[in-house]
Amino acid sequence: RFRPAGAAMGSLGRCLARSLPRGQPGPSPPAPRCYGSAPAALQERTLLVAKPDAVQRRLLGDIIQRFERRGFKLVAMKLLQADRRLVEQHYEQLRLKPFYPALVAYMTSGPVVAMVWEGYNVVRCTRAMVGDSSAVGTIRGDLSVHITRNVVHASDSAETAQREIGFWFRRDELVAWDSRDRDNIYGL
Repeated sequence: RFRPAGAAMGSLGRCLARSLPRGQPGPSPPAPRCYGSAPAALQERTLLVAKPDAVQRRLLGDIIQRFERRGFKLVAMKLLQADRRLVEQHYEQLRLKPFYPALVAYMTSGPVVAMVWEGYNVVRCTRAMVGDSSAVGTIRGDLSVHITRNVVHASDSAETAQREIGFWFRRDELVAWDSRDRDNIYGL
């Protein structure tokens, strides 16, 4: 079976998740993977924003390459100077945190690149790929230099992704296209 580059990197590469709630009787089914058979109905989308430090340090190619190697499909991308209103809307759930003013100032300090990636289990896999700044092998672990300059934002759930994509992209900016390598990636 085809395995994308990096698939042998332990928990990061496997990106496993349990399907049954904890304590439910009976054996657990095999955990879904970031790769393998994926019916079209299980395709999902996530938002990834390369923050000002990623753009300034010219890290976009490396970030995009990781998603392409994983087999995810880019369906939208734009370079923009995010205005205060957009950033405040995006991070609204953090508005009472002490770091919120600095976060808004930082996110509006330079250009960002917003992207929508599509694929099987893309939200969970993206979160694993992004990691934290101390996790070697992750985007933040390999590329960030400080916790406040952590290179990327990634949606934390499919529901959040849908909402966040709506903040950054109009519906007509999302490109529906067929990936010619889909059969090789998903075995359909």
